[in-house]
Amino acid sequence: MAYVSVNNNESIESALRRFKRKVITEEIIKDLKKHAHFVPPGQKAKLKSVNARKRNRKRFRPTAPRTTNQNFNQNR
Repeated sequence: MAYVSVNNNESIESALRRFKRKVITEEIIKDLKKHAHFVPPGQKAKLKSVNARKRNRKRFRPTAPRTTNQNFNQNR
């Protein structure tokens, strides 16, 4: 649970900003969304393997060579 104590000379807005930042870093919202509905074990395993395939596809896909501004200016 995220707790934020408001200091004497602190505005509510800054305390609210600190609270929001703390909620994001502790991944409270992400956890709530994850537990919002029941996922059967079989479906959970399928999702895990699909995500692993996506991750591996992204990791091993060929990357195009990047052009720099110098190369762009020379071609003009």
